Amino acid sequence: MQNPFFENIGPFYIKDILEILDLNQNKFLDNPKVLDIKDLSMSNINDITFFHSKKYKDIAKTTKASFCITTDNLKNDLPKNCTPIIVENVLVATSKITAKFYPNSVNDEFDDTVIDIRNSKFKDKVKYGKNVLIGNNVLIGSNCLIGHNTIIEKNVSIGSNCSLGSNIIIRNAILKDNVKILDSCIIGKHGFGFFPNNKINLRYPHIGAVIIEENCEIGAGSTIDRGSMSNTIIGKNTFLDNQIHIAHNVKIGENTIIAGQVGIAGSSIIGNNVKVGGQAGISGHLRIGNNVDIAGGSGVIKDIPDNTKVMGYPAKNIRKFLKENR
Repeated sequence: MQNPFFENIGPFYIKDILEILDLNQNKFLDNPKVLDIKDLSMSNINDITFFHSKKYKDIAKTTKASFCITTDNLKNDLPKNCTPIIVENVLVATSKITAKFYPNSVNDEFDDTVIDIRNSKFKDKVKYGKNVLIGNNVLIGSNCLIGHNTIIEKNVSIGSNCSLGSNIIIRNAILKDNVKILDSCIIGKHGFGFFPNNKINLRYPHIGAVIIEENCEIGAGSTIDRGSMSNTIIGKNTFLDNQIHIAHNVKIGENTIIAGQVGIAGSSIIGNNVKVGGQAGISGHLRIGNNVDIAGGSGVIKDIPDNTKVMGYPAKNIRKFLKENR
């Protein structure tokens, strides 16, 4: 499930895509249709994907996509079934094509479909505070609580026995059963994805969702961005402290505990049974293994293997850090 809430207005002919990228269209004489744009692992036949870093070469070798936006240096890592489309800047080209398929995913204005919960189908099914607003395509399970001034915008599914605090905004999100969202959280908004330009910055479309699995708690004032090309996922029984930022495409495993003011940059994957101390920072596109402890204030800039304890900046094995800083 990559884009449960955004409408794909394709398919498009490959020559239409090449025209957007200002590329030679004579390469494809049969002009096949392209059904969708997805990441390397989710793509199927007749989809287009993108490949911008050697870090993903193992995934690229097994992609099922028919077409791939990439560079000349990376094209040889693609399988024979996938035709490379060579560009100078893969992410900018991918942004343009994603906006073609999903034009409603680029901007993130307020939801003008919301109505007062007292005028909705949930008025007798949910216990709620004052000034609660509900948008279109919202589902709410049994025995849920919603605090004052909370807005559940369009495209939200909430399971049973969930508790939402006050002053919360949620959109483009799936909350499973027994989830607690504390006051002043923002969940499912557009991530921080753009490309600097001298005249105007190019916004990257975000077609993913936020998925929060069962028995999780999200601390007050935290922000969880929806995914760009895949979903942002919080695993079962994971607890986040206050004022935490989870960026787009981050995947957090089960039974993980993250203390206050931690920031996790986009597309990093956090394993199961991980503990992260307060004010730690984790860079993007990293893999943090299972049973990892990250001390407070650490700066993680490299992958961390399973069963490791790290500390410092850059984060390193805690015994090595303490020995160096006696």
